[in-house]
Amino acid sequence: MTSRSRILICTALTAAVIGLWPVSIVRAQQPLATIADINSDVAQTLEQGSRLEQQKRWAEALSHYEEALRAHPERPELKQRLTMVRAHYDVARRYADVTYTKAIHTITEREALAIYEEVLLKVSAHYVHQPKWHDILRQGTTNFDAALTEPIFVTSNNLALTAEQHNQLQRDIRFWTERQAIEDRHQAKELVEAIARTVKQRYAISPQAVILEYASGAAAALDEYSSFLTDSQMDEIFAQIEGNFVGLGVELKTEPAGLLVVNIISGGPADLGGIRAGDRIIQVDDKSSSQVSPDQLADLLRGSEGSLVTVILRDAQGVERTLKLTRRRVEVPSVEDVRIIDTTAGVGYFKLTSFQKTTARDVDAALWKLHDQGMRSLVIDLRGNPGGLLKAAVDVADKFVNDGLIVATRGRSPREDFDHKGQVQGTWRVPLVILIDHDSASASEILAGAVRDHKRGTVVGEKSYGKGSVQGIFPLAVSRTGIRLTTAKWYTPSGQAISGMGIAPDIAVQKSAKPVDGQLSRTPGEDAIFNTGLQTARTMTTASK
Repeated sequence: MTSRSRILICTALTAAVIGLWPVSIVRAQQPLATIADINSDVAQTLEQGSRLEQQKRWAEALSHYEEALRAHPERPELKQRLTMVRAHYDVARRYADVTYTKAIHTITEREALAIYEEVLLKVSAHYVHQPKWHDILRQGTTNFDAALTEPIFVTSNNLALTAEQHNQLQRDIRFWTERQAIEDRHQAKELVEAIARTVKQRYAISPQAVILEYASGAAAALDEYSSFLTDSQMDEIFAQIEGNFVGLGVELKTEPAGLLVVNIISGGPADLGGIRAGDRIIQVDDKSSSQVSPDQLADLLRGSEGSLVTVILRDAQGVERTLKLTRRRVEVPSVEDVRIIDTTAGVGYFKLTSFQKTTARDVDAALWKLHDQGMRSLVIDLRGNPGGLLKAAVDVADKFVNDGLIVATRGRSPREDFDHKGQVQGTWRVPLVILIDHDSASASEILAGAVRDHKRGTVVGEKSYGKGSVQGIFPLAVSRTGIRLTTAKWYTPSGQAISGMGIAPDIAVQKSAKPVDGQLSRTPGEDAIFNTGLQTARTMTTASK
């Protein structure tokens, strides 16, 4: 089990699961969109987002605005909505976590202040940029303001504010936030302490609840990848790093009608119990999707190893069934679908789904299996891979890059500056193709960038996600909480910073249509990225004879 000490990750975490869909090769440059087209698109995006917000579908709204900002990164109205939606999403997710709500009611005001103070200290010491302390305080106020409108926050903290009191409290916290400039973390801590005590006196709201909203806001103010982490969220991250977790073995997408099952881990309780992709979980034990939020429903699936859970599912035809399953430890493979895809040309293939502690070992096993089956060229599929451990990405790249720089990290602190280099020993010289799409992120981009810059292989697909930063996971001393902080930027061997830019493929391929939820295309004839990669590998095999 991974100890709760600082680790470095390169991953793009999204609120909802994004699937793969059929693609087509780019054959001609598309005409540039007009300003009128862009404005119309943004207006439609805001209208759709507003509907999601009104229904408090925060996870979907978050993904909606994130996708919109990738298309229109300079639109301030999209950034504003994303900031507000993320505040609501964070509140709802934290209060759906029973470990967090328990902590709120058991820690003291002094302990809550210690958490906030330690968060500020970590930001001051490790964040990649110089902190803007007043912005950090403002975001705390935004988080608290959002919390006051969330029913789960109101219920958990036994609030009984009238509409007039609510409005006055909002005016008060805005006034307190803006009445003086905040120039360092000590001033921020002192003001938050004063705000919490005043809110307690005037409005009978727990100071612990107020302070922890400011702690969450302190991380959220930094960038989209930094965040405050509850006990359960810390466990989830370390489980991802280890490559195993206790649960049912399902990948879920939150929806108002329940939890959509988008993937099943082979051999897990869900797989053995008969749950299939496309099913919807509409009830867990005695709580239905009409009684609790999707995040709360997902939280109810968690439990100790060996414990029982009853789930009610509805399939695509609307037929409901009830299953009683036993939670157990599930191994999550990072390498899947290892096979020879062209026996004549000797083209090997595997899909790399994440970068975790076991990935380098899993890749070794896949390579030797394919070698024994006559592999003469190799296709590695990184589509949809959000990233993971920095070290795992370096270790995998080192298997193919002969020597030289794989990736360089640079931070505000010299402690974050490091050049990760490959070693000659143990390098595989098999002709190589890397498949990427716009969901290939961070650690995936490290591997693709190293292969491309060293001209070690051919990168095929779409331009990648564009996440060129490294996060550290820092456990906090009180209440088993933690913080994820961006500590450095990373650069490809050629010195390219890919944040917001992505890795451009050598052979461009573009997606063209979305699938029905839970029904991903598996037909090779419909998969132009796969087919283009296969043909490229065949050509490499012929050229290497």
